[in-house]
Amino acid sequence: MTLLRSNASDTVERVMMSNPKKDTASDNRKKNDFRIPILFPGDRNKAGYLMSKETLIHFFHSTNLVSLSIAREIAEQFTAKTITKKQFLLSEGRIADEYFFLEKGYMRAFAHDTEGNEVTTGFYYPGRVVFEVSSFFSRVRSKENIEALTDCDGLLITYAQLNELFHALPEFREFGRAMLVRGFTELKSRMLATITETAEERYAHLLLSNPEIFQHAPLKTIASYLGITDTSLSRIRKEFSKK
Repeated sequence: MTLLRSNASDTVERVMMSNPKKDTASDNRKKNDFRIPILFPGDRNKAGYLMSKETLIHFFHSTNLVSLSIAREIAEQFTAKTITKKQFLLSEGRIADEYFFLEKGYMRAFAHDTEGNEVTTGFYYPGRVVFEVSSFFSRVRSKENIEALTDCDGLLITYAQLNELFHALPEFREFGRAMLVRGFTELKSRMLATITETAEERYAHLLLSNPEIFQHAPLKTIASYLGITDTSLSRIRKEFSKK
C-alpha cells in the first residue's frame, strides 16, 4: 500500500461515517443475479469473466464483514479491465479514479526521488486491491505511478461508484474501514522494518512473503523497494544461495 497523508484518512473517515442514504431501488434488485453478460476484451470469454466475479465475491465475503448477497451486489458494480505489461494504471500528476482488484498478474507502485531516480514503494500480486489511497480519497494529484510488471487482469470500480456503495451499504463501509486498518498496519510494519531490521532480514521477509515477485520484477526495482543498492542485493542473493 502506498504512503498515506493524514488528510486522506480524514476523508476516508468522513466517507465511511456518513449517514447512509436510503436507496429504495436496492430493495428491488436481484442480488443473486450478478452474472451480467459482459465479456473480457480480446480472447477473454464469458466463463473467464464470471470466474473473476466469483473471485471478487469471495474476496469480499471471506472477511466475514460482508454477507454473500451484499458481496454479489458490490461485485456487480465492477467492470473487467486488462492492463498490458508496462502499461500504467496511474501516472503521477493525475488524480486516482480507479479502485482495481487484481486477479491475475503483478504490478508495482513507484515514485521519483529528488534526483529523478525511480523508487519502488509497493508491489501488488493477485488477490490485492490496487490504488493510490491518498490521491483516490483526497482527490489530489498523485506523486506515485502504478505500472504493470506483467499482463494483468482484474476488475475495477470508479471513485464515484465506490462512494455510492459506501453510502448505500453499511456492510461495505465496514469492509472499507477494515481494509484501511490493514493497510495502515502493513505500512507501519514496513516503516519500522527499515529502522529495526538489516537489509538481509528485509530481503528474507520479502522472499518468504512474496517469493514470486522475484520472477516478475527487475532486481533494481526490488533493491529500491528494500532501500538498498543493486550491488548490495546481488551480494545478499549470493549469500542466501549458499545457505
